Formats: sequence, C-alpha cells, structure tokens
Amino acid sequence: MDLGIEGKIALVTGSSSGIGWETARVLLEEGTTVILTGKKQEKLEQAAAKMGTNDKLFHYAADITSSEELKTMHDKIAEEVGKIDILVQSAGITGAQGLFHEIDMEGWESTLEVDLLGPVRVVKEFLPDLRDGGWGRLVLIASEDAVQPYDDELPYCCAKAGILAFAKGLSRTYAREGLLVNTVSPAFIETPMTDAMMDKRSKELNVSKDEAIQSFLDKKRPYMELKRRGQTEEVAAVIAFLCSEKASFVNGSNYRVDSGSVATI
Repeated sequence: MDLGIEGKIALVTGSSSGIGWETARVLLEEGTTVILTGKKQEKLEQAAAKMGTNDKLFHYAADITSSEELKTMHDKIAEEVGKIDILVQSAGITGAQGLFHEIDMEGWESTLEVDLLGPVRVVKEFLPDLRDGGWGRLVLIASEDAVQPYDDELPYCCAKAGILAFAKGLSRTYAREGLLVNTVSPAFIETPMTDAMMDKRSKELNVSKDEAIQSFLDKKRPYMELKRRGQTEEVAAVIAFLCSEKASFVNGSNYRVDSGSVATI
C-alpha cells in the first residue's frame, strides 16, 4: 500500500529495538527519511546497521527525560536533516512493579518521569516542526493498561492513561492546522521489555520461558483470544497507517492492537 508519505521526515523515539525499531523500518520502506533515537548511541548504531545502508536513515542519542538533550538533538536534526513531519513517541519503560503498598514514591516518580513526562517533553520540543507546513502526524504509544489497569503495575497504568488524555487534548488543539494526533495501545507484544518480564516470571515460577508466557496469558491476560504474544510488525503496521495520508480523517483516536485483551467495548 502506498501510504503517501514518501519524502516526509519521521522521528521515532525508542527506536533502537522493539515496536519503535519495527515502525522505523516500515516508515523507511515507505520512502520517508527516518531518524532513530534512544538513550544509548551504541544501540542506535546497531539498530541502524540492521536496516542496512540508506542515505535516508539517521540516528541521534538523547534521553527523553532531559529537555536539554532533546533540544540539542533537535538542533542537530534541524541542521543535518530538516524539519520533521511525523513523530512517533515509542520510548518507555515497564517501571516500578508490585502492589500499591509495595511501591515507594521513588518508583512512582521514576516511572512517570519516563512514561508520561518524557512524551510531554518530546512533544513540547518538536511541536513547532509538526505545526509548520499544514501537515503533520503525531502518534503516541499508550497501552491496554491505560484503560484496563493491573494491580501490580499501577505507575505504568497511570502514565499510559495520562498519554490517552494528553493525546486527546492535543488532537482538539491542532487538527485544524493539519496536525493529526492519535494513540496506539498494544498488549503483550514480543519485545525486549516483555522478554525481560517473562524471564523474571520463569525464574520465579521455576518453569521454562514458554511455560511462563502461557501461564501469563492464562492467568493475567485471559481475554487475549489469540493466546500468543503479538509481533512488533503487527503494531508497526497500525502506527504506519496513522502516520500516513490514508489516515487523513483519523484524529483523537486510540487504536488497540491487543488480541482482544481489553474486556470492555
């Protein structure tokens, strides 16, 4: 499918692995100039190398919890690449886990700092680019947890609920300027983040990783009707659509890519 974004410039945060990397790969395939970003330069170089040599691919390291690093990166992008048209905010962490009484304030603050205030900082920095030119796309990665909170990861759930509210508010402010804002909410995708979760679970239960995944699906995610982890390409396909000209009448929406995990309509 021709998404109508050839020649556009896209910035994808958290793109050294997982959903961010796959999204960047798809956008590059669609003819956009793609900028990878993450915290660690070495991982970004490895991520870029996996995509092969391409004069439309760039990478810059920056921490989304630092406004100063984001500004420095923005200045470099403006000088060396140009004004961005598309922003996919994918960077995030699992954060503090445990029941509410087991999580200290440091756990809450560190999770919200990355998963809620990080995206706010990224959007704050690059919003002028997206508003300039009468055409822009902003996709924020939320989660099923935003509308179906789990008792052992409340900081993450609250951060992602905040992302939905943030995106909805932005969508009402800037759509008439041509900037469309939407969210994508995945559930239990096969990424380094869920790999780490399942490695931990397998050790705690003294079972294989495959058994840990199956028990997690059975006990923790019973409404995931396909009974498997999702693949990054299944999420990236939806994100790429929302970044495209094909989604020209989609604004303020939340697309669930969750195998039915969210039980409500």
